[in-house]
Amino acid sequence: MDELDQALLSALKRDGRASLSELAADLKVTRTTVRARMSRLRQSGEIAGFTVLTRNDVATSPVRGLMMLEIEGRGTDKIIQRLSGMAQVVGIHTTNGTWDLIVEIGTETLETLDDALFAIRRLEGVTRSETNLLLSTRRATRR
Repeated sequence: MDELDQALLSALKRDGRASLSELAADLKVTRTTVRARMSRLRQSGEIAGFTVLTRNDVATSPVRGLMMLEIEGRGTDKIIQRLSGMAQVVGIHTTNGTWDLIVEIGTETLETLDDALFAIRRLEGVTRSETNLLLSTRRATRR
């Protein structure tokens, strides 16, 4: 993949419905070049598919946080299963280093965030946690 491929992927991530003409103008290449690049990226598996984002997909809860968890022994799978059933949990990430899991949490109020944090800390096997509130989010654009 070269810089043009990277720029094309970035443009498609910003707007997967952009027309060939829009993409070509944005990238300063011909429509034929964009079509050929997209075809090659699909065939190679670099583009795995296209999807639709709904309003609910992009709407964020006003109160968001990342909770890092340390899990005792081999209880990670059990904890992940319990977290998956919680409405406030937006994402669960396994990681290396000090923390075993990073949990994305989204709620409507600080009080409901606090309730979620308390419930997670009480899960059997959670030995330590640290939470950071997300104050603002900026989407990275690559060119």
